[in-house]
Amino acid sequence: MIDAQVITIDGPSGSGKGTLAQLVAEDLGWHLLDSGALYRIVGAMCVRREVAFAAVDEVAELAGALQISFAEGCVTVDGLDLTDEIRTEDAGEHASKVAQHPQVRDAVMMLQRSFRSPPGLVADGRDMGTVVFPEAKLKIFLDASPEERAQRRYKQLKNKGLSVSLRGLLEQIKERDARDRGRAVAPLKPAADALVIDSTSMSIDGVFEQVMSEARARGLV
Repeated sequence: MIDAQVITIDGPSGSGKGTLAQLVAEDLGWHLLDSGALYRIVGAMCVRREVAFAAVDEVAELAGALQISFAEGCVTVDGLDLTDEIRTEDAGEHASKVAQHPQVRDAVMMLQRSFRSPPGLVADGRDMGTVVFPEAKLKIFLDASPEERAQRRYKQLKNKGLSVSLRGLLEQIKERDARDRGRAVAPLKPAADALVIDSTSMSIDGVFEQVMSEARARGLV
């Protein structure tokens, strides 16, 4: 076992787990794993290489062979800059689809676990606390209502100058929730020992303070 503590932050799309994970990692000086980006990368590369999402063996083989680098805010995959491409709504949909397959998850899991190194790792995703790092000393499950998550995403995209439909975003989120919570392998759910936080009516600062208070209580700070 690598001598490095892990904090996992799981939750549905739009719950704020990515922002929270970044804040916690920066405060602690730990490494950060955006596990969702890995599945977005696999989905994006499937599209680029014309591999059907249903071709499970081919998708898993592709996932296991990718050379991925996260550096200075950029995401490079096999020499390609996918930083912006993997942040689109389509990329999120593709990620959810490829993540349904056990073979693909096994290939990606090896990569996820390789990010664990001293002084520690903050890992955000959907099954970090239940499957990838079940031994983590602190597990957070961050949730929010679908309506609130759609509103947050709507504001985020509008601020980027993009034309989006709030109703369409809400439907996408509900569909993705159903798929992620209902899949047979590693469904989206809190770990049995996770601290569940509903951020619907909370600011990100309030969530951050609650998480750091819990980290201090568990001797991680």
